[in-house]
Amino acid sequence: MKDINKDISDFIFVEDIPQKADAIMITGGSYPEAAEMAADLWKSSYAPVIFIGGGVSIKTGRFPGPRSNREIYNKEYETEYDFYKDVLLLNGVPEEAIVGENKSGFTRENAVFTRKVVDEHNIKINKVLLICKSFHARRSLMFYQSAFPKVEFLVIPYNVSNITKKNWFLSEYGVKRVLGELKRCGDQFTMEDINNFIE
Repeated sequence: MKDINKDISDFIFVEDIPQKADAIMITGGSYPEAAEMAADLWKSSYAPVIFIGGGVSIKTGRFPGPRSNREIYNKEYETEYDFYKDVLLLNGVPEEAIVGENKSGFTRENAVFTRKVVDEHNIKINKVLLICKSFHARRSLMFYQSAFPKVEFLVIPYNVSNITKKNWFLSEYGVKRVLGELKRCGDQFTMEDINNFIE
């Protein structure tokens, strides 16, 4: 019998092994684990520059604050960019290795606005380590690959809310989050995105 859970898991939960790259990119969010992971990769010389992005939530119009480790990251952050930059600095990444934008409000904009920053700085990129939540991996990859169709992306996920490839289908919350991602992969990816790969 076909294992539908496995098919969904294999599609949503993309994960690669880190390799030397031209840049590290972090999708927008409020979990410090993303920037902590980026800092570790940077300090291990996987890439010379980290691109961060994110403004405020499109739903609430503000940055909600860190979702974890609030005792460490306890400033008043106006945007996701401000938050991630502080996490990176506190974890040993120098300011000159950090590039980003503070206007995007959702995943597609994270990718598109990051592309604008790359183009404005005339930075040559062939391979990127893309850091995102584990259950957000496929959608993140789809949008970043659409914005950078000639770039090779290696997805480096982190786990939050105890949702993993092996257990998401065991809780109502896990099912809701993962099937929500599956739906958004279909709803939000457009013909424009498809055409980016054809041109």
